[in-house]
Amino acid sequence: MRIGVPREVKPGENRVALTPGGSERLTGAGAEVRVQAGSGEESGFSDAEYTASGARVVPTAAEAWEADLVVKVKEPLPQEFPFLSEASALFTYLHLAAIPALTGILLQRRVTAIAYETVSDGGKLPLLRPMSEVAGILAVQVGARALEKSCGGRGVLLSGAGGAAPSRVVVIGAGTAGRHAARTAAGVGADVVLLDISPEKLARAAEEIPGRLRTALSTPGSVASEVPAADLVISTVLVVGDKAPVLVTREILRRMKRGAAIVDISIDQGGSVETSRPTTHAAPYFIEEGVVHYCVSNMPAAVPRTSTLALTSATLPYLLRLCASGIEAALRDDPALRSGLNTFRGKVTCEGVARALALEYAPPESLL
Repeated sequence: MRIGVPREVKPGENRVALTPGGSERLTGAGAEVRVQAGSGEESGFSDAEYTASGARVVPTAAEAWEADLVVKVKEPLPQEFPFLSEASALFTYLHLAAIPALTGILLQRRVTAIAYETVSDGGKLPLLRPMSEVAGILAVQVGARALEKSCGGRGVLLSGAGGAAPSRVVVIGAGTAGRHAARTAAGVGADVVLLDISPEKLARAAEEIPGRLRTALSTPGSVASEVPAADLVISTVLVVGDKAPVLVTREILRRMKRGAAIVDISIDQGGSVETSRPTTHAAPYFIEEGVVHYCVSNMPAAVPRTSTLALTSATLPYLLRLCASGIEAALRDDPALRSGLNTFRGKVTCEGVARALALEYAPPESLL
């Protein structure tokens, strides 16, 4: 199997889809790995390391895309659309519910597209988890920065100091990202409120997280009462494959403290705050209704070395399965990989994507 690793082109995207160590495992399993020159530089991996791993370093994106399976970090952007074809399967984060134009291209070109974020194994999301951990931890860092006066914030520390009380942090969602955000915020001394619709998740978080943590069921009423009292809101809401529900309305935002901050981790699925819009690492913050927003859709790219190592560790077992069996056979035989299939032979094969974009859903089993 020919595996292609093109250099990421999304603004501020410093990760690479495969480490040299991962490349060595794949070439050892008989795959031909093609890595576009310079792909790993921002994550600290040189072309020489890829060559030593057995990969072939190629000078152009076109050569990296000329593969049976293209492995990426982020969804293809318009300049990459010409490379999409039925001949190359795609394995990457897609978040198609928020990108109808890309969905249309994948369907038109009959691309076999497997999305990391919908691969499900025993009810868990193993390929989303590592980046959710990173995003949850980063959310506290970037949220603390948003509260600084230079970013338009209230000018408060999360921990407080001396006679100044700690800040209040409201985290919406007690999944992987939410628990890591709550743990990090509590760890620096903030007063943390964690909201979720699942009593079981809240109980788990309460057991795991020491410090100033209060949990509450997430309802329209609790969101409407807790968010306006917060200095920092971190929203981590996820509906697999589907658009994120809007939980924080503009009306709620208007009741927040001037200079409070929101980090919307859900932005890659459309955002769970009514006023959210995607931003970049180069210009991550904007102010709406007097509240500082951070809505970068590829947050883990800020720490590419950590993120690339964590991502490859998670994706490599699935890549080895795809290599061992072939793409369609692996999809037939492996329920986890099959759950990641978003488009196949011109059909939408993920229920969440179909629902979000009002498209017909085709069960992948019926096509495989």
